[in-house]
Amino acid sequence: MVNEKGKMKTEIRIEKFKGDFKSRDEAIEAGVKPYEVIEIEKNCLLNEGINELWTHLCSAGGTKFDNGNAYIGVGDSSDAAVATQTGLQAVTNKLYKAMDETYPTYGSDQKAVWRATFGTADANWAWNEITVANGGSDASKNLNRKVQTMGTKASGTTWTAELTITLE
Repeated sequence: MVNEKGKMKTEIRIEKFKGDFKSRDEAIEAGVKPYEVIEIEKNCLLNEGINELWTHLCSAGGTKFDNGNAYIGVGDSSDAAVATQTGLQAVTNKLYKAMDETYPTYGSDQKAVWRATFGTADANWAWNEITVANGGSDASKNLNRKVQTMGTKASGTTWTAELTITLE
């Protein structure tokens, strides 16, 4: 008898930079180091995102979580994450940002990595929730949702948000 096992690992990394940068790479190339890095493990996969993944795996339909469609969304809601939710729960303070130029990365090490950069004028409020969606609004399919205090972003700072999902 074969015992089947699977494991999913999620990691979220928020890097905070002083200044206005188009990407993490631009900040690093300018010699700017993050003034704070937050690393978060575990999140709640949302049913709508799981079903969208199966749609891609088993058919030609659905909207991909690729560079042309994927967004990282952040909001200020602290409502607990529940698998049946659809999108960010914030009423007003929420924003979905498109992927950085070369993201997501995938196809090796059993993982996919999404990254988006929030410039000095973007998402300047308390970050309490984060998601990856296959479009720039709550009407899109959201793959996941994590609720945790990540800090309050202010004008004059650039934050990058990166989500990694590894299947083992």
